[in-house]
Amino acid sequence: MRYELGCSLSYNILSETVFIFNVEVAHLQSLEILSEALTLAPDLPRRTYVTPDLQNRYLGVVVQPGPFSLEYNATVDLTPFRADPATIGETPVNRLPLDILPFLLPSRYVSSDRLTPFAVAEFGALPKGHQRVNAICSWIHTHITYQAGTSDAETTADESLLRRAGVCRDFAHLGIAFCRALGIPARFVSAYAHGLVPSDFHAVFEAYLDGRWWLFDATRQANLDGLVRIGVGRDAAEIAFSTPFGNMQPTAMQVRIARSDGVSDAVIRTVDAISTEIPAPHAGAA
Repeated sequence: MRYELGCSLSYNILSETVFIFNVEVAHLQSLEILSEALTLAPDLPRRTYVTPDLQNRYLGVVVQPGPFSLEYNATVDLTPFRADPATIGETPVNRLPLDILPFLLPSRYVSSDRLTPFAVAEFGALPKGHQRVNAICSWIHTHITYQAGTSDAETTADESLLRRAGVCRDFAHLGIAFCRALGIPARFVSAYAHGLVPSDFHAVFEAYLDGRWWLFDATRQANLDGLVRIGVGRDAAEIAFSTPFGNMQPTAMQVRIARSDGVSDAVIRTVDAISTEIPAPHAGAA
């Protein structure tokens, strides 16, 4: 599937501000970047870094007072891996690769330790595997109201459960927390999301099952096979699209993604399990 995607971000800089951006699509074997361009106005010196393990792409820039904007555009071909959800089981903790450990532990916004009793009582008896994680997503979709303004950048998963409301990042954090509480590694994913209305940076999560990371969206708002990854991390703190250090005011933001093969942008749900990763062999994995 071919997509045209990108974003436009504008700011009013009040004092010297350092920005760390994470808006460029990740380098994945399932994702071919046919073209891309990132421009800054004014054009400023930039630093870049790609994490060797997760392939997150970070851009650093120092901006002086005045108007500032970033424009990113890309054309990509996405070829996700598909499977029957019923065939995907869970990997016991004693067989997990050791580099998966950070995604099994509590983190800044993922209070899985506090939610363990609830998760075990609600989901512990369900058949293990992809179907159990999908049941977690269904529970969140049913019991948590998607409502802007009900959370902020400090909201944790246990707070979202108490409030019974949140936005996509809260849905993702809660899904991750329930998974980790049940011994299922899970991680936060930011993406350009085909089918999301209105278009925006979207937060979903991945769970590690049967040796591969599988995508889940508890909001049920976007196509799983139309999620073009930007970054992955333990939670939202690691992959914010913009992290500023200084005094500034955001003035405008636009996020866009559309299929460039003439197919309608309407959401077409898939019943397949979807992964955008080709797993590499892990030392010590059975």
